[in-house]
Parts: sequence; C-alpha cells; structure tokens
Amino acid sequence: MTTQEQIQDYINSQAELKRNDMQELHNIILELMPECQLWFLDGKNSENKTVSNPNIGYGSYIMQYAGGKTRDFYQIGMSANTTGISVYIMNIGDKAYLSKTYGEKIGKASVTGYCIKFKALKDINIEILKAAILDGLKE
Repeated sequence: MTTQEQIQDYINSQAELKRNDMQELHNIILELMPECQLWFLDGKNSENKTVSNPNIGYGSYIMQYAGGKTRDFYQIGMSANTTGISVYIMNIGDKAYLSKTYGEKIGKASVTGYCIKFKALKDINIEILKAAILDGLKE
C-alpha cells in the first residue's frame, strides 16, 4: 500500500464531519506544499504497540535531539484526536512562538509549543492556520 493510500484510508476511517475536515485540510496543505514528501505514521512502535495517534506528515526536515542525535521527520503533521484535529508545526524553535503569534487570531483552538488543536475547521480562521503552516516551512 502506498503512503497516499494509507493516508486516504486513515482519513476515510474517520467519522463524517471529521473526515470532511481532514480531507479539506489535507488538500489545503498539499496546495501550500505541492512537491512535499508525504509521510504516514501508524502510531505503533517497533513492538507494534500503539504509542500515539496515527499521523499524516508533509515535508521533511532534520529533527535535532538532545545529545546530538538527529533524524528525518515531517515539517507539518495532522492527526485526528478524540475531540477533533491536531496540526503539528515541527520546525519552530521557540516554544512560545505559535501561541504568541497565532493564538488569539486563530479562533477556537488550543495552541501550544508546536500543536494547534481544534474541534472543527469551522471553528478556526483557515487563513491564520495557513499562515502558521507557511511559517513552519521558513526555517
């Protein structure tokens, strides 16, 4: 199964309203990043235990760990959660930047160090979300 097929299966497995929002958001991110590498992480570790929600990833950058280790990872991520959708903007160094820059403007969303979490697309300003995503592509 290709990454694109895994992504489509994951989106299609969601309840209708969340599925529609995730498909729209997937399309928006692909418009912003048309040539990006696609990722699908099923949320399982090497022992096949579930350790996180499945994630769709877009783009690529080198993630730095304490101690000097690095690994390739996605720049922008999206996943379903129990209350809605999370968008991850991984390439932002300052943990307060997203909430300071976009927190008050984005609408009904929780904005933390690298995550913007919301119940539905109708609850947020999509243009502000696009600006945050584009911001994560700059570094």
